[in-house]
Amino acid sequence: VFLKRLTIKGFKSFADSATLDLEPGVTAVVGPNGSGKSNVVDAIAWVLGAQAPSAVRSQRMDDVIFAGTTDRSALGRAEVSLTIDNSDSSLALDFPEITITRTLFRSGESEYSLNGSPCRLLDVQELLSDVGVGRQQHVIISQGQIDAVLNAREEDRRSIIEDATGILKFRKRKEKAERRLDSTGSNLDRLGDMQREVKRQLKPLERQAEAARKHGNFLEELKSLRLFRFSKEFNELKGLASSESERRADLAKQETQSVSELQRFETKISTAESELASRGEDDLGDQLVRFEALRERTRGLKAVLVERQKGIERDRDTLVSSEVIAGLEVELIKAKKEEESLTKEEELLFPEIKTLKQLEEELTADWTTFKTDWADGVPVIGGRASEIRGEL
Repeated sequence: VFLKRLTIKGFKSFADSATLDLEPGVTAVVGPNGSGKSNVVDAIAWVLGAQAPSAVRSQRMDDVIFAGTTDRSALGRAEVSLTIDNSDSSLALDFPEITITRTLFRSGESEYSLNGSPCRLLDVQELLSDVGVGRQQHVIISQGQIDAVLNAREEDRRSIIEDATGILKFRKRKEKAERRLDSTGSNLDRLGDMQREVKRQLKPLERQAEAARKHGNFLEELKSLRLFRFSKEFNELKGLASSESERRADLAKQETQSVSELQRFETKISTAESELASRGEDDLGDQLVRFEALRERTRGLKAVLVERQKGIERDRDTLVSSEVIAGLEVELIKAKKEEESLTKEEELLFPEIKTLKQLEEELTADWTTFKTDWADGVPVIGGRASEIRGEL
C-alpha cells in the first residue's frame, strides 16, 4: 500500500486545485521557503483525520481554508482528496484504489467520504488503523518531533511504538470488546432481574388471564342470552303486531258500521223532514195557532157563561120582565152552541197534533241516542286506530 495521488483545493495556500501524483518509493518535495512544502504534509495529515488545529499548524480549524490575497478573494471551503493504492488488499475495502476526501466549510461543518460515499471520521480511522496509521498519526514526523520522542516517558514512547506497529489498534479493539462485554454483562444482570420480576408476576398474571378467559366466556354467554331474548321479544312483538292488525281491521269494520248507521239515521231524518214538508209546515203551524186560539176562546166563553149563570141566578128574583129572561136564555143557548162547535173542532185537530208530537219525540230521542253513541264510539275508534298506528 502506498500514497498514489493527492489533490488539494482551497487548503491554505492552494487556492486553485493542485494534484500531486506519487510513485512507489521515496518522494521528496523541494522548493524555496514559503512555497507551501509544509502545507502538502499538513494536507495529508488533515485528510487522514487530524482534529487539533495545532496538528496542521493553525490556531483555528477554519484557518486551513484559503483566506484570500490582494489578487484573490477568500474561498468558502477547503477540500483534500488522498488516493491510496490498495492493490495488495491491505485495507479492508475490496477496491484497488481508495480515495479519502475531507471537506471543511466556513460554517464549521465537516464532511468525509470514501470513494465518493459519505462516511464518518471513525470509519476512516478504523480503515487506516489496519496499515499502522493510528489516530495519533505517528507516521508523520514534523520538525522537532524526533527530540520529543527521544525525551518522552516510557509509557508515551511505548504508545508511539504500539501505534506505529498496529498493536495499539488491537489494544483499542480489546478495550472496546471489554466494554461491550461489561455492557453485555450489565444487560444480562438486568435481564436476570427482569426475568425474576416476570416470574414473580407470572402467577398473578395467570390468575388474571384465567379471569379474563372466564370473563370472555361470560360475555359470549351473555351475548347468546341477549340474542335469545331479542329473538323472543321480536316474535312476541310480531304476534302482537298481527293481533293489533286484526283489531285494527275490526275497528275499521265497526267504523264502517257506524258510518252506515249514521247514514241510516240521516236517511230517516230526511224522510221525516220530507213527510213534514209534504204535510205542509205552514198549514200545520196555522192549525196549531188556530187550535190554541180556539182553546183560549173556549176557556173565555166558559168563564163568561159561568159568570152569566151566576148573575142570572143572583138576579132571577129581581128580574120581573120575562122578555129580559128570554133574551138572556137565548144568549146562553148561543154561547153553548159556540162552545160545542169549538169543542168539536178541538177534538178533530187533537189526534193529528198528538201524532205529530209523538213523531217529533221519537225523532228527537233517536237523534239524541245516535249522537251519544257516535260521541262515545267514534273517538274510541279513532284513538285506538291512532294507538295501533303508533305501536306499528
